[in-house]
Amino acid sequence: MASLKEVKSRITSVISTQQITKAMKMVAAAKLKRAQDNIIRMRPYAASLYGIMSNLTSGQGSDTESPYGKERPVKKKVLLIPITSDKGLCGAFNSTVNKATLRRIEEVRKEFPELISVEILPLGKKGFDFFKKKELPLNADHYTIFSNLDFAHAEAVSESLMHAFINGSYDKVELIFNEFKNVANQNLIVEQLLPVKQTDDTTSSSSQTDYIFEPSKEEIYKDLIPKSIKIQVFKALLESFAGEQGARMTAMSKATDNAGELLKELRLTYNRTRQAAITKEILEIVAGAEALN
Repeated sequence: MASLKEVKSRITSVISTQQITKAMKMVAAAKLKRAQDNIIRMRPYAASLYGIMSNLTSGQGSDTESPYGKERPVKKKVLLIPITSDKGLCGAFNSTVNKATLRRIEEVRKEFPELISVEILPLGKKGFDFFKKKELPLNADHYTIFSNLDFAHAEAVSESLMHAFINGSYDKVELIFNEFKNVANQNLIVEQLLPVKQTDDTTSSSSQTDYIFEPSKEEIYKDLIPKSIKIQVFKALLESFAGEQGARMTAMSKATDNAGELLKELRLTYNRTRQAAITKEILEIVAGAEALN
């Protein structure tokens, strides 16, 4: 059985840890509120933009072709973009994305046997730290994006990707991230960014809307494609950031609760040890008195 000093030291340590996890939970909750507001505002805008693109592409055929939507044989290079956090202590949030990226690498290699290589562009320090240990081509240009997350930085990332795709550096680009669902749950998403998938939804309400276009549909469509790609990247970053705060809040809440349970056990152990020590001392005193008699 541990000594009273050891048990007391453990109790002090657990109390200190519980205070830290409780503070981190409160910080994550504050950040989550702002992140949740941002993604809730972004989703309708992204959906409306997709609806307009659906309207423009319905029944237009080759008139709305874009260099960003050009399908070509996947033989040269595929770029995977795992979006993780900069910090840990958020449960399985980062490992889920990293493991999904490794699975996706194997799937891509099987799907395209003539492919030369699969490159990784991590957005987030945890993804960068994970993949720099792997023997994979790694693009480390934007892994610190969450240190200052705004649309300007997402736009810079998107423009570099679009430029590389048009130049033929990549045949396909995919995003892998956690989509925010609620505080306790995130949905893992694997989403094709480039080439842009052509929509031909003639049944949707947006496709049935009668618009007057100025300039032409084709010119508007060509301008909307780059905008849509930038919004897609920014939305994925916001989804991941909100999911990270929810995951950290949940993880710190569980850690705080576990610390409370451990404190109960340690205090019970402390009281039992103290009682045993007192009983032992009483027995020694009684034994000494009996010996004197």
